[in-house]
Amino acid sequence: MFLPITREEMEQRDWYYVDFALVTGDAYVDHPSFGAAVIARVLEAEGFRVGIIPQPDWRRDEDFTRLGRPRYAFLVTAGNLDSMVSNYTSWKKKRKEDAYSPGGKPGRRPDRATIVYTRRLKELYPEVPVIIGGLEASLRRFAHYDYWSDSVRPSILVESGADLLVFGMGELQIKEIAARLKKKRPLSELRDIAGTAFILPLAEARRLAEEKKGEARSPLLIPSYEEVKASKEKYAEAFRTQYEEQNPFTGRPLIQPHGEMAVWQNPPARPLTTEELDRVYELPYERYYHPAYEKEGGVPAIEEVEFSLVSVRGCFGGCAFCALYMHQGPIVQYRSKESLLREARRLIASPRFKGYIHDVGGPTANFRRPACRAMTLRGQCRKRLCLFPRPCPNLEVSHREYLEILRELRRLPGVKKVFVRSGLRYDYIMADPEDEFLWELCRHHVSGQLKVAPEHADPGVLKVMRKPGPEVFRDFVHKFREINRKLGMEQYLVPYFISAHPGAGLKEAVRLAEFIRDMRFSPEQVQDFIPTPGTVATCIYYTGIDPFTGEKVYVPRSEEERRMQRALLQYKNPRNWPLVRKALRLAGREDLIGYGPRALVPPEEGKKRRK
Repeated sequence: MFLPITREEMEQRDWYYVDFALVTGDAYVDHPSFGAAVIARVLEAEGFRVGIIPQPDWRRDEDFTRLGRPRYAFLVTAGNLDSMVSNYTSWKKKRKEDAYSPGGKPGRRPDRATIVYTRRLKELYPEVPVIIGGLEASLRRFAHYDYWSDSVRPSILVESGADLLVFGMGELQIKEIAARLKKKRPLSELRDIAGTAFILPLAEARRLAEEKKGEARSPLLIPSYEEVKASKEKYAEAFRTQYEEQNPFTGRPLIQPHGEMAVWQNPPARPLTTEELDRVYELPYERYYHPAYEKEGGVPAIEEVEFSLVSVRGCFGGCAFCALYMHQGPIVQYRSKESLLREARRLIASPRFKGYIHDVGGPTANFRRPACRAMTLRGQCRKRLCLFPRPCPNLEVSHREYLEILRELRRLPGVKKVFVRSGLRYDYIMADPEDEFLWELCRHHVSGQLKVAPEHADPGVLKVMRKPGPEVFRDFVHKFREINRKLGMEQYLVPYFISAHPGAGLKEAVRLAEFIRDMRFSPEQVQDFIPTPGTVATCIYYTGIDPFTGEKVYVPRSEEERRMQRALLQYKNPRNWPLVRKALRLAGREDLIGYGPRALVPPEEGKKRRK
């Protein structure tokens, strides 16, 4: 049974109030791949009444008051994505589709949705606590660079006026918050919960920090909003500290002044145990969108995940352009095989199931356990990464448990095929001394195309990205092709590349185009780098500084160069030839204009590429 989204649905349950009203920028899809559904079901399991207000029209009071005044709090999230990413492309153009809205139609959520929703609720219900969470709130909890306004903005707590911010996945935090609110504890007594942040007067923050001075995890003052806005060096310093303290075992509380107020962030929440994660994903989700959306064509985002299984969360990959480190964290948390099999049987029982499990994975499908035993005790190492620049000697590499899960799933009656569509770390595969996983992946779990993400081919850019050198991907490609040749299967790699990432100039983009040519790839899609809050790469994009080394990094900023870099990656498209020629001339690589086997594009007078 879906949770109520209208007063009428509340009355069907004989409810005359809700304990928590959850406002979300997404349509209501009751599936564990949607954060709003997870938090709502977790609260329901704790005995609370939860109502959902999906995609309210922020210009109408009625949309926010439809469920009445909640007993304890409003919970606000922009949805599964940052609302600016949902609404705009990398070129700052309005998106034409929104997969998280009914019928895929855009325009159902405001820009900076968390701020807009919270302010409206504070106007309508000034006495009711508003707690914000989800990806947008999580990654904007400190002063941050905002690509769409090209400015450093204050913490989303300051801009929204929210009473409390939950960062990370949130299950542990919301249970503790709800339990205390039920006991009528004031908001001032919710300030010690791990994985939360809040605003308090700067003088009070300094006093509390002084009282805890000398403790093992004493609070740390980081550069203020005013400082990071005025100085890029200070911005990089603040980001480095935020990143290094993102550790549930050793991280210290952080204080960032904003004028006479301060943002106080507690250390991250601990990782969930396997038993806890199993419970979260086995709550009674409907696993579909609310029936109210049927007349509009449903919600497109359900299509890929309805018959998918989330087996893990967290990622120790450490890619510079990824925000997972600051949200889910680097410690891999995993579900039991038994839980996954129980969920798979529920999928099979669905009348919509056609025999295909679309995915078994998470942020990185083949990261099944924490990187090493030490990570489960003290978290991520402060001074090194697990896979970059090369795999750590302590990294435990094994695909055996993941393989066993895949084998058990494909043996289930009613299952025709089990696919793996989540990202796979090919360098982790190559680090495995056994080839069994790649053989079985190719034989059983690829639907003709395997998506992988080398991201670039220039060693300097890959260093900025914190990805392995091009030789690792080259070796993986050869192994993949050789295995498929021996299996007699015609399957292809679909590589993802990022255009105009920090560190990439035109010469580096040309080098990537040559790599694409030599490896016989033809990228249909290229991801333009978007500086989203919470990533190392965004810090570099804004400051031009590597926050961990202090080194200067080249950043392609002009629209013309960004377009040329993108065109180089799709140099086979005749529409791109003028831009490619211009880029090659600017890079001093006119030798790649012509008709030879190494040429990327023909000269201007050429009408067709000669074979």
